[in-house]
Amino acid sequence: MSTSHHPDVRPGRLGAAEYAKAFADAQPRLTRSQALLEAERCLYCFDAPCATACPTSIDVPSFIKRIADDNLRGAARTILESNPLGGMCARVCPTENLCEAVCVRYTQEDRPVAIGRLQRHAVDALMESAKPQIFSREPATGKKIAVVGAGPAGLSCAHTLARKGHDVVIFDARPKAGGLNEYGLASYKTPNQFAQTEVQWLLSIGGITVHHDWKLETTSQLQTLRSDFDAVFLGMGLSSTHALGITGEALPGVRDAVDFIAELRQCEDLSTLPVGRRVVVIGGGMTAVDAAVQSKLLGAETVHMVYRRGPEALSASAAEQEWAQTNGVTIHYWMAPVEIVGTGSGAAAHVSAVRFEYQTLANGKLVSTGETEAIQADMVLKAIGQQLGNPMLTDAGLALQGGRIATDAAGQTSLSGVWAGGDCRAGGLDLTVEAVEHGKQSALAIHASLTQHVQVQAASATA
Repeated sequence: MSTSHHPDVRPGRLGAAEYAKAFADAQPRLTRSQALLEAERCLYCFDAPCATACPTSIDVPSFIKRIADDNLRGAARTILESNPLGGMCARVCPTENLCEAVCVRYTQEDRPVAIGRLQRHAVDALMESAKPQIFSREPATGKKIAVVGAGPAGLSCAHTLARKGHDVVIFDARPKAGGLNEYGLASYKTPNQFAQTEVQWLLSIGGITVHHDWKLETTSQLQTLRSDFDAVFLGMGLSSTHALGITGEALPGVRDAVDFIAELRQCEDLSTLPVGRRVVVIGGGMTAVDAAVQSKLLGAETVHMVYRRGPEALSASAAEQEWAQTNGVTIHYWMAPVEIVGTGSGAAAHVSAVRFEYQTLANGKLVSTGETEAIQADMVLKAIGQQLGNPMLTDAGLALQGGRIATDAAGQTSLSGVWAGGDCRAGGLDLTVEAVEHGKQSALAIHASLTQHVQVQAASATA
Protein backbone atom coordinates (compact mmCIF):
# COMPACT_ATOMS: atom_id res chain seq x y z
CA MET A 1 0.00 0.00 0.00
CA SER A 2 1.41 3.40 -0.92
CA THR A 3 0.24 6.97 -0.44
CA SER A 4 1.16 10.45 -1.60
CA HIS A 5 0.65 11.80 1.90
CA HIS A 6 3.24 14.37 2.97
CA PRO A 7 4.06 14.24 6.69
CA ASP A 8 3.32 17.36 8.71
CA VAL A 9 4.91 17.20 12.17
CA ARG A 10 5.97 20.52 13.62
CA PRO A 11 5.91 22.67 16.76
CA GLY A 12 4.25 26.02 17.29
CA ARG A 13 0.79 25.23 15.93
CA LEU A 14 -0.80 27.57 18.49
CA GLY A 15 -0.16 31.00 19.94
CA ALA A 16 1.21 31.44 23.48
CA ALA A 17 -2.20 32.36 24.92
CA GLU A 18 -3.78 29.32 23.25
CA TYR A 19 -1.24 26.95 24.84
CA ALA A 20 -1.85 28.47 28.27
CA LYS A 21 -5.61 28.12 27.89
CA ALA A 22 -5.44 24.60 26.45
CA PHE A 23 -3.27 23.24 29.26
CA ALA A 24 -4.87 25.07 32.16
CA ASP A 25 -6.23 23.09 35.11
CA ALA A 26 -8.91 20.81 33.69
CA GLN A 27 -10.95 20.94 36.88
CA PRO A 28 -10.05 23.94 39.06
CA ARG A 29 -10.20 23.67 42.83
CA LEU A 30 -13.52 24.39 44.53
CA THR A 31 -13.95 27.75 46.17
CA ARG A 32 -14.64 27.84 49.90
CA SER A 33 -18.35 28.47 49.32
CA GLN A 34 -18.60 25.71 46.73
CA ALA A 35 -16.82 23.26 49.04
CA LEU A 36 -19.08 24.09 52.00
CA LEU A 37 -22.22 23.65 49.91
CA GLU A 38 -20.99 20.37 48.45
CA ALA A 39 -19.93 19.04 51.85
CA GLU A 40 -23.42 19.72 53.21
CA ARG A 41 -24.82 17.29 50.62
CA CYS A 42 -23.02 14.40 52.35
CA LEU A 43 -25.27 12.20 54.50
CA TYR A 44 -22.30 11.11 56.67
CA CYS A 45 -23.34 7.49 56.39
CA PHE A 46 -22.36 5.31 59.35
CA ASP A 47 -21.41 2.34 57.18
CA ALA A 48 -20.31 4.46 54.27
CA PRO A 49 -20.04 2.59 50.96
CA CYS A 50 -17.71 5.30 49.64
CA ALA A 51 -15.08 4.50 52.28
CA THR A 52 -15.36 0.79 51.52
CA ALA A 53 -14.89 1.49 47.80
CA CYS A 54 -11.73 3.53 48.36
CA PRO A 55 -8.65 1.35 47.80
CA THR A 56 -6.83 3.26 50.55
CA SER A 57 -9.85 3.16 52.94
CA ILE A 58 -10.07 6.92 53.48
CA ASP A 59 -12.76 7.78 56.04
CA VAL A 60 -14.73 9.83 53.53
CA PRO A 61 -17.63 10.97 55.74
CA SER A 62 -15.17 12.06 58.42
CA PHE A 63 -13.08 14.30 56.18
CA ILE A 64 -16.15 15.76 54.48
CA LYS A 65 -17.69 16.58 57.90
CA ARG A 66 -14.50 18.45 58.77
CA ILE A 67 -14.77 20.44 55.55
CA ALA A 68 -18.37 21.29 56.45
CA ASP A 69 -17.05 22.48 59.84
CA ASP A 70 -14.46 24.61 57.99
CA ASN A 71 -11.62 22.51 59.43
CA LEU A 72 -9.56 21.93 56.31
CA ARG A 73 -6.42 20.96 58.21
CA GLY A 74 -8.30 18.25 60.07
CA ALA A 75 -9.88 17.07 56.82
CA ALA A 76 -6.48 16.83 55.15
CA ARG A 77 -5.06 14.88 58.08
CA THR A 78 -7.87 12.33 57.84
CA ILE A 79 -7.17 11.90 54.12
CA LEU A 80 -3.38 11.70 54.39
CA GLU A 81 -3.46 9.24 57.28
CA SER A 82 -4.86 6.72 54.83
CA ASN A 83 -3.43 8.03 51.58
CA PRO A 84 -0.14 9.96 51.75
CA LEU A 85 -0.58 10.92 48.08
CA GLY A 86 -4.12 12.13 48.62
CA GLY A 87 -3.57 15.32 46.65
CA MET A 88 -2.57 13.62 43.43
CA CYS A 89 -5.14 10.86 43.82
CA ALA A 90 -7.84 13.52 44.21
CA ARG A 91 -6.84 14.74 40.74
CA VAL A 92 -6.41 11.49 38.84
CA CYS A 93 -8.36 8.78 40.68
CA PRO A 94 -11.35 7.42 38.69
CA THR A 95 -13.76 8.39 41.46
CA GLU A 96 -16.67 7.85 39.09
CA ASN A 97 -15.86 4.13 39.21
CA LEU A 98 -14.98 3.95 42.92
CA CYS A 99 -16.21 6.08 45.82
CA GLU A 100 -18.62 8.29 43.88
CA ALA A 101 -20.11 5.30 42.05
CA VAL A 102 -21.51 3.96 45.33
CA CYS A 103 -22.39 7.30 46.94
CA VAL A 104 -25.90 7.22 48.41
CA ARG A 105 -26.61 10.60 46.84
CA TYR A 106 -25.85 9.02 43.48
CA THR A 107 -28.47 6.34 43.99
CA GLN A 108 -30.98 8.92 45.24
CA GLU A 109 -30.37 11.87 42.93
CA ASP A 110 -28.11 10.56 40.17
CA ARG A 111 -25.53 13.09 41.34
CA PRO A 112 -22.93 11.86 43.85
CA VAL A 113 -21.16 14.06 46.35
CA ALA A 114 -18.06 15.39 44.58
CA ILE A 115 -15.72 13.40 46.83
CA GLY A 116 -12.63 13.78 44.66
CA ARG A 117 -12.97 17.55 44.36
CA LEU A 118 -13.59 17.90 48.11
CA GLN A 119 -10.50 15.80 48.79
CA ARG A 120 -8.41 18.05 46.57
CA HIS A 121 -9.86 21.15 48.26
CA ALA A 122 -8.70 19.98 51.68
CA VAL A 123 -5.26 18.68 50.68
CA ASP A 124 -4.45 21.70 48.52
CA ALA A 125 -5.30 24.00 51.43
CA LEU A 126 -2.86 22.12 53.63
CA MET A 127 -0.10 22.18 51.01
CA GLU A 128 -0.52 25.94 50.65
CA SER A 129 -0.50 26.59 54.40
CA ALA A 130 2.44 27.92 56.42
CA LYS A 131 2.98 24.53 58.11
CA PRO A 132 1.94 21.78 55.69
CA GLN A 133 3.67 18.90 57.51
CA ILE A 134 1.21 17.44 60.00
CA PHE A 135 3.03 14.20 60.85
CA SER A 136 6.14 13.47 62.90
CA ARG A 137 8.44 10.48 63.00
CA GLU A 138 8.39 7.91 65.73
CA PRO A 139 11.70 7.28 67.59
CA ALA A 140 14.47 5.98 65.33
CA THR A 141 14.60 2.20 65.01
CA GLY A 142 18.06 1.96 63.50
CA LYS A 143 16.63 -0.03 60.58
CA LYS A 144 17.29 0.84 56.93
CA ILE A 145 15.00 -0.04 54.04
CA ALA A 146 15.77 0.26 50.33
CA VAL A 147 12.94 1.33 48.04
CA VAL A 148 13.42 0.87 44.30
CA GLY A 149 11.27 3.35 42.42
CA ALA A 150 10.05 6.82 43.40
CA GLY A 151 6.58 6.42 41.97
CA PRO A 152 3.31 6.32 43.96
CA ALA A 153 4.01 2.87 45.46
CA GLY A 154 7.61 3.65 46.42
CA LEU A 155 6.81 7.08 47.85
CA SER A 156 3.89 5.73 49.86
CA CYS A 157 6.04 2.92 51.21
CA ALA A 158 8.90 5.29 52.08
CA HIS A 159 6.64 7.80 53.84
CA THR A 160 4.88 5.13 55.90
CA LEU A 161 8.19 3.58 56.95
CA ALA A 162 9.72 6.97 57.77
CA ARG A 163 6.76 7.77 60.04
CA LYS A 164 7.50 4.50 61.88
CA GLY A 165 11.05 5.68 62.62
CA HIS A 166 12.91 3.73 59.94
CA ASP A 167 15.48 5.23 57.58
CA VAL A 168 14.64 4.86 53.90
CA VAL A 169 16.80 5.16 50.80
CA ILE A 170 14.92 5.47 47.51
CA PHE A 171 16.66 4.50 44.26
CA ASP A 172 15.03 5.86 41.10
CA ALA A 173 15.90 5.72 37.41
CA ARG A 174 14.63 9.23 36.64
CA PRO A 175 16.10 12.66 37.45
CA LYS A 176 12.90 13.58 39.34
CA ALA A 177 10.86 11.64 41.89
CA GLY A 178 7.18 10.99 41.30
CA GLY A 179 7.08 8.18 38.75
CA LEU A 180 3.94 8.28 36.62
CA ASN A 181 2.65 11.23 38.65
CA GLU A 182 5.55 13.28 37.29
CA TYR A 183 6.08 11.66 33.89
CA GLY A 184 3.00 9.72 32.88
CA LEU A 185 -0.14 11.79 33.44
CA ALA A 186 -1.68 14.54 31.35
CA SER A 187 -0.37 17.96 32.31
CA TYR A 188 -3.87 19.48 32.50
CA LYS A 189 -4.57 17.08 35.40
CA THR A 190 -1.51 18.15 37.37
CA PRO A 191 -0.68 21.77 36.53
CA ASN A 192 1.61 24.08 38.50
CA GLN A 193 4.11 21.32 39.32
CA PHE A 194 1.81 19.76 41.93
CA ALA A 195 3.50 16.37 41.59
CA GLN A 196 6.74 17.88 42.87
CA THR A 197 4.93 19.83 45.60
CA GLU A 198 3.55 16.54 46.87
CA VAL A 199 6.95 14.82 46.64
CA GLN A 200 8.58 17.57 48.68
CA TRP A 201 5.82 17.30 51.29
CA LEU A 202 6.35 13.54 51.51
CA LEU A 203 10.11 13.92 51.91
CA SER A 204 9.74 16.64 54.55
CA ILE A 205 8.78 13.99 57.11
CA GLY A 206 12.54 13.27 57.30
CA GLY A 207 14.45 10.02 57.23
CA ILE A 208 14.16 9.60 53.45
CA THR A 209 17.08 9.92 51.01
CA VAL A 210 16.59 9.77 47.24
CA HIS A 211 19.23 8.62 44.74
CA HIS A 212 18.37 9.49 41.14
CA ASP A 213 19.52 8.00 37.82
CA TRP A 214 19.83 4.52 39.38
CA LYS A 215 18.18 1.60 37.60
CA LEU A 216 17.85 -1.98 38.81
CA GLU A 217 19.43 -3.98 35.98
CA THR A 218 21.47 -6.83 37.49
CA THR A 219 21.03 -9.58 40.04
CA SER A 220 24.13 -8.32 41.85
CA GLN A 221 22.45 -4.96 42.42
CA LEU A 222 19.48 -6.64 44.05
CA GLN A 223 21.74 -8.88 46.10
CA THR A 224 23.67 -5.82 47.32
CA LEU A 225 20.43 -4.14 48.37
CA ARG A 226 19.36 -7.26 50.26
CA SER A 227 22.76 -7.41 51.99
CA ASP A 228 23.05 -3.71 52.84
CA PHE A 229 19.47 -3.07 53.97
CA ASP A 230 17.10 -4.69 56.43
CA ALA A 231 14.37 -4.93 53.79
CA VAL A 232 13.78 -4.06 50.14
CA PHE A 233 10.64 -2.78 48.45
CA LEU A 234 10.35 -2.97 44.65
CA GLY A 235 8.09 -0.34 43.15
CA MET A 236 9.77 0.42 39.83
CA GLY A 237 6.63 0.19 37.68
CA LEU A 238 6.74 -1.13 34.12
CA SER A 239 9.66 -0.32 31.90
CA SER A 240 8.65 -1.05 28.32
CA THR A 241 5.64 -0.83 26.02
CA HIS A 242 4.17 -3.87 24.32
CA ALA A 243 4.95 -4.16 20.64
CA LEU A 244 2.17 -4.14 18.06
CA GLY A 245 4.00 -6.78 16.07
CA ILE A 246 2.95 -5.39 12.69
CA THR A 247 4.74 -4.12 9.59
CA GLY A 248 5.90 -0.51 9.77
CA GLU A 249 6.12 -0.27 13.55
CA ALA A 250 9.70 1.05 13.33
CA LEU A 251 8.85 3.88 10.92
CA PRO A 252 9.78 7.45 11.94
CA GLY A 253 6.73 9.13 13.42
CA VAL A 254 5.68 6.03 15.38
CA ARG A 255 6.42 6.25 19.11
CA ASP A 256 5.26 5.10 22.52
CA ALA A 257 2.53 7.25 24.04
CA VAL A 258 4.23 7.15 27.45
CA ASP A 259 7.37 8.72 25.97
CA PHE A 260 5.30 11.42 24.28
CA ILE A 261 3.52 12.24 27.55
CA ALA A 262 6.79 12.27 29.52
CA GLU A 263 8.35 14.65 27.00
CA LEU A 264 5.32 16.93 27.21
CA ARG A 265 5.30 16.92 31.01
CA GLN A 266 8.96 17.96 31.15
CA CYS A 267 8.69 20.56 28.37
CA GLU A 268 8.96 24.10 29.71
CA ASP A 269 7.77 25.72 26.47
CA LEU A 270 4.99 23.76 24.75
CA SER A 271 5.39 25.80 21.58
CA THR A 272 8.65 23.90 20.97
CA LEU A 273 7.00 20.46 21.13
CA PRO A 274 6.28 18.97 17.67
CA VAL A 275 2.94 17.30 17.02
CA GLY A 276 1.46 15.81 13.88
CA ARG A 277 -1.37 17.48 12.00
CA ARG A 278 -3.03 14.07 11.89
CA VAL A 279 -2.48 11.82 14.90
CA VAL A 280 -3.56 8.22 15.46
CA VAL A 281 -3.46 6.79 18.99
CA ILE A 282 -3.70 3.01 19.26
CA GLY A 283 -5.11 1.81 22.59
CA GLY A 284 -8.03 2.23 24.95
CA GLY A 285 -6.68 3.08 28.39
CA MET A 286 -6.02 6.24 30.38
CA THR A 287 -2.65 6.66 28.67
CA ALA A 288 -4.35 6.56 25.27
CA VAL A 289 -6.84 9.23 26.33
CA ASP A 290 -4.12 11.45 27.83
CA ALA A 291 -1.99 11.16 24.68
CA ALA A 292 -4.92 11.77 22.36
CA VAL A 293 -6.32 14.78 24.20
CA GLN A 294 -2.92 16.39 24.65
CA SER A 295 -2.16 15.92 20.93
CA LYS A 296 -5.38 17.77 20.17
CA LEU A 297 -4.55 20.51 22.68
CA LEU A 298 -1.11 20.94 21.07
CA GLY A 299 -2.85 21.85 17.85
CA ALA A 300 -3.32 18.58 15.95
CA GLU A 301 -6.03 18.97 13.33
CA THR A 302 -7.44 15.46 13.65
CA VAL A 303 -6.84 12.91 16.41
CA HIS A 304 -8.15 9.35 16.15
CA MET A 305 -8.11 6.96 19.10
CA VAL A 306 -8.59 3.40 17.91
CA TYR A 307 -9.41 0.34 20.01
CA ARG A 308 -9.90 -3.28 18.96
CA ARG A 309 -12.94 -3.92 21.19
CA GLY A 310 -16.16 -2.11 22.11
CA PRO A 311 -16.57 0.90 24.45
CA GLU A 312 -17.53 -1.27 27.44
CA ALA A 313 -14.13 -3.02 27.26
CA LEU A 314 -11.99 0.12 27.40
CA SER A 315 -9.95 0.47 30.58
CA ALA A 316 -10.41 4.23 30.28
CA SER A 317 -13.52 5.17 32.23
CA ALA A 318 -16.69 6.46 30.60
CA ALA A 319 -15.81 9.91 31.97
CA GLU A 320 -12.38 9.75 30.33
CA GLN A 321 -13.90 8.67 27.01
CA GLU A 322 -16.36 11.55 27.19
CA TRP A 323 -13.51 13.94 28.01
CA ALA A 324 -11.62 12.78 24.92
CA GLN A 325 -14.63 13.27 22.69
CA THR A 326 -15.40 16.66 24.24
CA ASN A 327 -11.89 17.74 23.28
CA GLY A 328 -12.31 16.74 19.68
CA VAL A 329 -10.87 13.21 19.70
CA THR A 330 -12.64 10.71 17.43
CA ILE A 331 -12.85 7.28 19.06
CA HIS A 332 -13.10 4.18 16.86
CA TYR A 333 -14.11 0.80 18.25
CA TRP A 334 -13.76 -2.74 16.92
CA MET A 335 -10.68 -1.93 14.81
CA ALA A 336 -7.32 -3.71 15.11
CA PRO A 337 -4.13 -2.37 13.50
CA VAL A 338 -2.65 -4.67 10.85
CA GLU A 339 -0.13 -2.42 9.09
CA ILE A 340 1.57 0.94 9.56
CA VAL A 341 2.11 2.46 6.15
CA GLY A 342 4.99 4.72 5.26
CA THR A 343 5.96 7.12 2.54
CA GLY A 344 9.43 7.83 1.18
CA SER A 345 12.52 5.73 1.80
CA GLY A 346 15.77 5.88 3.71
CA ALA A 347 16.21 9.10 5.68
CA ALA A 348 13.03 10.47 4.08
CA ALA A 349 10.80 7.61 5.29
CA HIS A 350 7.90 8.54 7.54
CA VAL A 351 4.59 7.13 8.69
CA SER A 352 1.67 8.10 6.49
CA ALA A 353 -1.27 5.96 7.58
CA VAL A 354 -2.41 3.03 9.69
CA ARG A 355 -4.48 0.25 8.17
CA PHE A 356 -7.03 -1.38 10.46
CA GLU A 357 -9.23 -4.46 10.19
CA TYR A 358 -12.72 -4.38 11.65
CA GLN A 359 -13.29 -6.90 14.42
CA THR A 360 -16.22 -8.78 15.82
CA LEU A 361 -16.81 -11.32 18.57
CA ALA A 362 -17.33 -14.96 17.65
CA ASN A 363 -17.68 -17.44 20.51
CA GLY A 364 -16.14 -14.88 22.82
CA LYS A 365 -13.06 -14.38 20.64
CA LEU A 366 -12.07 -11.44 18.45
CA VAL A 367 -12.09 -12.27 14.76
CA SER A 368 -11.61 -10.15 11.67
CA THR A 369 -14.57 -9.29 9.47
CA GLY A 370 -12.28 -8.93 6.47
CA GLU A 371 -13.18 -5.26 6.08
CA THR A 372 -10.31 -2.77 6.33
CA GLU A 373 -9.91 0.97 6.68
CA ALA A 374 -6.83 3.20 6.50
CA ILE A 375 -6.54 6.33 8.62
CA GLN A 376 -3.97 8.90 7.51
CA ALA A 377 -1.43 9.90 10.13
CA ASP A 378 1.65 12.07 10.55
CA MET A 379 2.20 10.67 14.04
CA VAL A 380 1.22 7.34 15.58
CA LEU A 381 1.23 6.88 19.34
CA LYS A 382 1.18 3.35 20.79
CA ALA A 383 -0.72 3.00 24.07
CA ILE A 384 -1.35 -0.74 24.24
CA GLY A 385 -0.02 -1.42 27.71
CA GLN A 386 3.36 -1.88 29.31
CA GLN A 387 5.37 -4.80 30.62
CA LEU A 388 8.02 -5.38 33.26
CA GLY A 389 10.68 -6.13 30.68
CA ASN A 390 13.39 -6.99 33.21
CA PRO A 391 14.67 -10.60 32.84
CA MET A 392 17.06 -10.23 35.78
CA LEU A 393 14.15 -10.48 38.19
CA THR A 394 13.60 -14.16 37.42
CA ASP A 395 17.36 -14.70 37.41
CA ALA A 396 17.39 -13.29 40.93
CA GLY A 397 14.81 -15.86 42.05
CA LEU A 398 11.68 -13.70 42.02
CA ALA A 399 8.54 -15.60 41.09
CA LEU A 400 6.49 -13.92 38.36
CA GLN A 401 2.82 -14.17 37.53
CA GLY A 402 1.53 -12.93 34.19
CA GLY A 403 4.86 -11.21 33.57
CA ARG A 404 4.78 -9.28 36.85
CA ILE A 405 6.13 -9.92 40.35
CA ALA A 406 4.06 -12.41 42.33
CA THR A 407 3.34 -11.45 45.96
CA ASP A 408 1.05 -12.28 48.83
CA ALA A 409 -1.65 -9.84 49.97
CA ALA A 410 0.91 -7.77 51.93
CA GLY A 411 3.31 -7.54 49.01
CA GLN A 412 5.83 -10.17 50.19
CA THR A 413 7.63 -11.71 47.23
CA SER A 414 9.16 -15.15 46.89
CA LEU A 415 12.47 -13.70 48.11
CA SER A 416 12.97 -13.29 51.84
CA GLY A 417 13.04 -9.64 52.88
CA VAL A 418 11.78 -8.35 49.53
CA TRP A 419 8.34 -6.81 48.96
CA ALA A 420 6.80 -5.34 45.81
CA GLY A 421 3.92 -3.08 44.88
CA GLY A 422 2.44 -0.83 42.21
CA ASP A 423 2.27 -1.68 38.52
CA CYS A 424 5.17 -4.16 38.74
CA ARG A 425 3.13 -6.34 41.11
CA ALA A 426 0.89 -9.02 39.65
CA GLY A 427 -2.87 -8.91 39.91
CA GLY A 428 -3.41 -5.17 40.22
CA LEU A 429 -5.65 -2.57 38.57
CA ASP A 430 -2.82 -0.27 37.41
CA LEU A 431 -4.27 2.66 39.33
CA THR A 432 -2.32 5.32 41.21
CA VAL A 433 -4.53 4.91 44.26
CA GLU A 434 -3.95 1.15 44.30
CA ALA A 435 -0.18 1.64 44.02
CA VAL A 436 -0.34 3.94 47.05
CA GLU A 437 -2.18 1.25 48.99
CA HIS A 438 0.36 -1.38 47.92
CA GLY A 439 3.19 0.79 49.21
CA LYS A 440 1.41 1.51 52.49
CA GLN A 441 0.48 -2.11 53.20
CA SER A 442 3.96 -3.37 52.31
CA ALA A 443 5.49 -0.75 54.61
CA LEU A 444 3.29 -1.91 57.48
CA ALA A 445 4.25 -5.52 56.77
CA ILE A 446 7.95 -4.61 56.65
CA HIS A 447 7.60 -2.70 59.92
CA ALA A 448 5.85 -5.65 61.56
CA SER A 449 8.55 -8.02 60.30
CA LEU A 450 11.40 -5.83 61.56
CA THR A 451 9.87 -5.05 64.93
CA GLN A 452 8.91 -8.67 65.47
CA HIS A 453 12.52 -9.61 64.79
CA VAL A 454 13.69 -7.05 67.31
CA GLN A 455 11.22 -8.33 69.89
CA VAL A 456 12.38 -11.92 69.34
CA GLN A 457 16.00 -10.84 69.79
CA ALA A 458 15.15 -8.95 72.97
CA ALA A 459 13.29 -11.94 74.36
CA SER A 460 16.23 -14.21 73.57
CA ALA A 461 18.64 -11.83 75.28
CA THR A 462 16.63 -11.84 78.52
CA ALA A 463 15.95 -15.56 78.55
